[in-house]
Amino acid sequence: MGHLTDISVSSARTGLCDTVDISGHRNNTAISASTETKAGAFNVWGNSFAAEYLPAGESIVHVDGVPFEFPPVCDGPDNVRCAGQFIRVPEGRYDWIHVLAASERRSEETVELTFADGSVDPEPLRVSDFWAAPAWFGEVKAFESLVMHYPHHVQRGVPAVMWAQRVPVTRRAGLTGILLPRNVAVHVFAVTLQRTES
Repeated sequence: MGHLTDISVSSARTGLCDTVDISGHRNNTAISASTETKAGAFNVWGNSFAAEYLPAGESIVHVDGVPFEFPPVCDGPDNVRCAGQFIRVPEGRYDWIHVLAASERRSEETVELTFADGSVDPEPLRVSDFWAAPAWFGEVKAFESLVMHYPHHVQRGVPAVMWAQRVPVTRRAGLTGILLPRNVAVHVFAVTLQRTES
Protein backbone atom coordinates (compact mmCIF):
# COMPACT_ATOMS: atom_id res chain seq x y z
CA MET A 1 0.00 0.00 0.00
CA GLY A 2 2.91 2.34 0.67
CA HIS A 3 3.72 2.42 -3.06
CA LEU A 4 0.65 4.58 -3.76
CA THR A 5 2.58 7.64 -2.61
CA ASP A 6 5.06 7.03 -5.43
CA ILE A 7 2.46 7.84 -8.10
CA SER A 8 3.00 11.35 -9.36
CA VAL A 9 0.09 13.76 -9.46
CA SER A 10 0.71 14.37 -13.15
CA SER A 11 0.50 10.72 -14.25
CA ALA A 12 -2.57 10.10 -12.12
CA ARG A 13 -4.21 13.18 -13.57
CA THR A 14 -3.36 12.23 -17.16
CA GLY A 15 -5.11 8.90 -16.78
CA LEU A 16 -8.29 10.63 -15.64
CA CYS A 17 -8.40 13.22 -18.41
CA ASP A 18 -10.57 13.29 -21.52
CA THR A 19 -10.15 15.88 -24.27
CA VAL A 20 -13.31 17.63 -25.49
CA ASP A 21 -14.11 18.23 -29.16
CA ILE A 22 -14.71 21.99 -29.52
CA SER A 23 -14.21 22.09 -33.30
CA GLY A 24 -17.83 23.06 -33.94
CA HIS A 25 -17.41 26.22 -31.87
CA ARG A 26 -14.16 27.59 -33.31
CA ASN A 27 -14.83 31.05 -34.69
CA ASN A 28 -11.49 32.86 -34.69
CA THR A 29 -7.96 32.52 -36.08
CA ALA A 30 -5.23 33.51 -33.66
CA ILE A 31 -2.24 31.59 -35.07
CA SER A 32 -0.53 32.50 -38.34
CA ALA A 33 2.52 31.59 -40.37
CA SER A 34 5.24 34.18 -40.90
CA THR A 35 4.36 34.18 -44.61
CA GLU A 36 0.63 34.75 -43.89
CA THR A 37 0.54 37.19 -40.98
CA LYS A 38 -2.71 38.71 -42.29
CA ALA A 39 -4.51 35.41 -41.61
CA GLY A 40 -4.52 35.96 -37.85
CA ALA A 41 -6.94 38.18 -35.96
CA PHE A 42 -6.64 37.49 -32.24
CA ASN A 43 -7.67 41.07 -31.51
CA VAL A 44 -8.85 44.22 -33.31
CA TRP A 45 -5.26 45.02 -34.32
CA GLY A 46 -4.91 41.70 -36.11
CA ASN A 47 -2.19 40.32 -33.85
CA SER A 48 -1.56 36.58 -33.78
CA PHE A 49 0.69 33.88 -32.38
CA ALA A 50 3.57 32.72 -34.58
CA ALA A 51 2.88 29.16 -35.71
CA GLU A 52 6.55 28.17 -35.75
CA TYR A 53 6.74 28.40 -31.95
CA LEU A 54 3.65 26.30 -31.31
CA PRO A 55 2.86 22.56 -31.47
CA ALA A 56 1.71 20.86 -34.66
CA GLY A 57 -1.95 21.25 -35.45
CA GLU A 58 -4.31 18.58 -34.09
CA SER A 59 -1.55 16.98 -32.01
CA ILE A 60 -1.95 15.84 -28.41
CA VAL A 61 0.13 18.06 -26.14
CA HIS A 62 0.70 17.74 -22.40
CA VAL A 63 0.90 20.74 -20.10
CA ASP A 64 1.61 20.07 -16.43
CA GLY A 65 0.50 16.47 -16.96
CA VAL A 66 -2.80 17.36 -18.62
CA PRO A 67 -3.38 16.26 -22.24
CA PHE A 68 -4.95 18.70 -24.67
CA GLU A 69 -5.87 18.33 -28.33
CA PHE A 70 -4.10 21.27 -29.93
CA PRO A 71 -6.25 22.99 -32.57
CA PRO A 72 -5.55 23.08 -36.29
CA VAL A 73 -2.67 25.40 -37.15
CA CYS A 74 -2.81 27.58 -40.28
CA ASP A 75 -5.87 25.67 -41.45
CA GLY A 76 -8.90 27.79 -40.59
CA PRO A 77 -10.27 28.83 -37.20
CA ASP A 78 -8.17 27.61 -34.27
CA ASN A 79 -9.95 28.92 -31.18
CA VAL A 80 -13.28 29.83 -29.61
CA ARG A 81 -13.57 33.57 -29.09
CA CYS A 82 -16.00 33.59 -26.19
CA ALA A 83 -19.46 34.79 -27.17
CA GLY A 84 -21.73 32.68 -24.98
CA GLN A 85 -21.19 29.34 -26.73
CA PHE A 86 -22.60 26.24 -25.04
CA ILE A 87 -20.24 23.25 -25.14
CA ARG A 88 -21.94 19.90 -24.56
CA VAL A 89 -19.73 17.38 -22.78
CA PRO A 90 -20.10 13.63 -22.15
CA GLU A 91 -22.15 13.35 -18.98
CA GLY A 92 -19.91 12.47 -16.08
CA ARG A 93 -18.56 13.48 -12.72
CA TYR A 94 -15.54 15.71 -13.03
CA ASP A 95 -13.24 17.59 -10.66
CA TRP A 96 -11.68 20.06 -13.09
CA ILE A 97 -12.20 21.63 -16.49
CA HIS A 98 -8.76 22.37 -17.94
CA VAL A 99 -8.43 24.94 -20.72
CA LEU A 100 -5.73 26.24 -23.02
CA ALA A 101 -6.62 29.91 -23.26
CA ALA A 102 -5.35 33.41 -23.88
CA SER A 103 -6.84 36.81 -23.27
CA GLU A 104 -6.46 40.27 -24.72
CA ARG A 105 -5.61 41.89 -21.36
CA ARG A 106 -6.24 39.79 -18.29
CA SER A 107 -9.86 38.78 -17.81
CA GLU A 108 -11.97 37.52 -14.95
CA GLU A 109 -15.15 35.90 -16.22
CA THR A 110 -17.72 33.30 -15.23
CA VAL A 111 -18.61 30.05 -16.93
CA GLU A 112 -21.91 28.36 -16.16
CA LEU A 113 -21.77 24.61 -15.60
CA THR A 114 -24.93 22.63 -16.40
CA PHE A 115 -25.67 19.30 -14.72
CA ALA A 116 -27.92 16.37 -15.55
CA ASP A 117 -30.21 17.17 -12.62
CA GLY A 118 -30.90 20.66 -14.01
CA SER A 119 -28.55 22.50 -11.67
CA VAL A 120 -26.43 25.36 -13.00
CA ASP A 121 -23.32 26.53 -11.15
CA PRO A 122 -21.34 29.69 -11.95
CA GLU A 123 -17.59 29.16 -11.65
CA PRO A 124 -14.67 31.55 -12.27
CA LEU A 125 -12.60 31.56 -15.44
CA ARG A 126 -9.54 33.76 -15.02
CA VAL A 127 -7.08 34.19 -17.88
CA SER A 128 -3.93 36.32 -17.88
CA ASP A 129 -2.85 38.63 -20.67
CA PHE A 130 -1.45 37.12 -23.86
CA TRP A 131 1.02 40.03 -24.10
CA ALA A 132 3.95 38.37 -22.33
CA ALA A 133 3.54 39.16 -18.67
CA PRO A 134 3.59 37.14 -15.46
CA ALA A 135 0.65 34.81 -14.76
CA TRP A 136 -1.66 37.13 -12.84
CA PHE A 137 -3.94 34.29 -11.74
CA GLY A 138 -1.30 31.63 -11.13
CA GLU A 139 -1.82 29.72 -14.37
CA VAL A 140 0.82 27.58 -16.02
CA LYS A 141 2.49 29.02 -19.12
CA ALA A 142 1.60 26.49 -21.79
CA PHE A 143 3.23 27.93 -24.92
CA GLU A 144 5.04 31.10 -25.84
CA SER A 145 5.46 32.61 -29.26
CA LEU A 146 8.72 34.57 -29.08
CA VAL A 147 7.54 37.04 -31.72
CA MET A 148 4.21 38.74 -32.31
CA HIS A 149 2.54 38.73 -35.70
CA TYR A 150 0.95 41.92 -36.96
CA PRO A 151 -1.02 42.00 -40.23
CA HIS A 152 1.94 43.36 -42.21
CA HIS A 153 5.03 42.37 -40.24
CA VAL A 154 6.62 40.14 -37.62
CA GLN A 155 7.49 42.03 -34.43
CA ARG A 156 10.52 40.62 -32.67
CA GLY A 157 10.96 41.08 -28.93
CA VAL A 158 7.21 41.00 -28.23
CA PRO A 159 6.25 37.50 -27.06
CA ALA A 160 2.70 36.14 -26.85
CA VAL A 161 1.62 33.59 -24.25
CA MET A 162 -1.00 30.84 -24.17
CA TRP A 163 -1.98 29.70 -20.67
CA ALA A 164 -3.16 26.45 -19.09
CA GLN A 165 -5.91 27.34 -16.63
CA ARG A 166 -8.51 25.27 -14.80
CA VAL A 167 -12.06 25.73 -13.58
CA PRO A 168 -13.31 23.75 -10.56
CA VAL A 169 -16.36 21.50 -10.75
CA THR A 170 -17.58 21.59 -7.16
CA ARG A 171 -21.00 19.95 -7.54
CA ARG A 172 -20.98 16.15 -7.18
CA ALA A 173 -23.35 15.49 -10.05
CA GLY A 174 -23.13 14.60 -13.73
CA LEU A 175 -21.81 17.55 -15.73
CA THR A 176 -23.44 17.89 -19.16
CA GLY A 177 -22.38 21.29 -20.51
CA ILE A 178 -20.29 24.43 -20.19
CA LEU A 179 -21.62 27.88 -21.10
CA LEU A 180 -18.76 30.18 -22.02
CA PRO A 181 -18.84 33.86 -21.09
CA ARG A 182 -19.66 36.70 -23.45
CA ASN A 183 -16.28 38.36 -23.67
CA VAL A 184 -14.51 38.41 -27.04
CA ALA A 185 -11.20 39.17 -25.28
CA VAL A 186 -11.12 35.56 -23.99
CA HIS A 187 -10.02 32.84 -26.42
CA VAL A 188 -10.21 29.09 -25.70
CA PHE A 189 -7.96 26.83 -27.76
CA ALA A 190 -8.64 23.47 -26.10
CA VAL A 191 -10.70 21.92 -23.30
CA THR A 192 -9.98 18.78 -21.26
CA LEU A 193 -12.12 17.28 -18.49
CA GLN A 194 -10.57 15.63 -15.45
CA ARG A 195 -12.79 12.86 -14.11
CA THR A 196 -13.43 12.29 -10.42
CA GLU A 197 -11.31 9.37 -9.19
CA SER A 198 -14.08 7.44 -7.43
